[in-house]
Amino acid sequence: MIGTSRLWTGRYILILLMAFFFFLGIQILTAGFPAYITDLKESPTEGGLMTTVFMLSAIITRPLLGYFMHKVKLALLNALALILVALSIGASIGQDSLILLLCLRSIHGVGFGILSTVFATMATNIIPTKKLGEGIGYYGMATSIGTSIAPMIALSLLQLASYYYMIVFTMGLTLVTLVISLFIKTPQQSASLPVNERKMTFQESLFDKDAFIPCSLTIFFTISLGGVISFMGELGKEAQIGSSVPFFFLVLTLMMVLVRPLSGRLFDRYGHKMIIYPGVLSAIVGLILLAFTERTETLLLAGIFYGIAYGVITPTLQAIAVKAVKKEKQGTANAMYFSGMDFGIAIGSIGLGAVASKTSYHFIYGFSVVFLVILLIIYTIVLFKKNAQNEKSIAEAM
Repeated sequence: MIGTSRLWTGRYILILLMAFFFFLGIQILTAGFPAYITDLKESPTEGGLMTTVFMLSAIITRPLLGYFMHKVKLALLNALALILVALSIGASIGQDSLILLLCLRSIHGVGFGILSTVFATMATNIIPTKKLGEGIGYYGMATSIGTSIAPMIALSLLQLASYYYMIVFTMGLTLVTLVISLFIKTPQQSASLPVNERKMTFQESLFDKDAFIPCSLTIFFTISLGGVISFMGELGKEAQIGSSVPFFFLVLTLMMVLVRPLSGRLFDRYGHKMIIYPGVLSAIVGLILLAFTERTETLLLAGIFYGIAYGVITPTLQAIAVKAVKKEKQGTANAMYFSGMDFGIAIGSIGLGAVASKTSYHFIYGFSVVFLVILLIIYTIVLFKKNAQNEKSIAEAM
């Protein structure tokens, strides 16, 4: 399968479906838990803490996966992690204890750290090299659609039904993911690898310097994403347009679906420069609009710009990281990328929640622009440095 030039194989399609249902369920909890706790405890900081504990658990788990994915059957790893997540979600029913819910969220984070990395590695391992940008784009579209519509579903369930129905629904999605995973052939990873690849040390499986920069840049973008995922409901209340917030996520999702295939093809043909600059500028415009939004029209316009940014930036940075490493270290690159993403969302959730408690929800979105400016500065410096090195190599060769 790895050597084929076809992108749309049966296994690839099943991986996309599995990723979509899993990310939808887990991100419903990511959006629903902070909203539930914020209303219950009347504290945005405690609400953001739910997401932070979840993300930190995933971050701690991920570094171990690059090593264990060469030792354990992926089918077994998938099944155990999905069962763990389903059981911990079920244990959340009827609970209002902050300590207990934090513990359960940490278990969700462990499962998320395992599954999101394994799913991504399964996908990148079978995507043809010449179609890496496009393949990761579609995979990212599947996960991001789930991530984007999840807050809309979570807030709707909390408003129209109850916390109980939100938990039951997400547990059902996790079980659907488990069923799909049973139909995906996942042979023993180490059995198919050359001898020299199986001798990868534990330290080597944790980190790859070639993937460090794109994974670090991911942190700066996802700090703003953490605020969007965790506090859009509260922004709606503050602006007195709370009923319009679900439509923000709907618009965001639609824009992301439209731009994802195009961005993947642009990456494969022209490289990442054609994507990163307009993508980050679009995110900045979206955040500025959120900072000043008082009307539904402004909110939806912000969803358009931020949806474009979300649709192109995250898969592009992942593709850069995966393309920069050797085939056998794609698992490490994916783990580093998702750790960066989780770390950024964690910082955004707890940090912006704390800032919001002292200022306002409008303020935190304007404040998030600072992190995107830093992203552009670092990216530009690295890009010019790399271009200078390439020019020097060409001159020396002549």
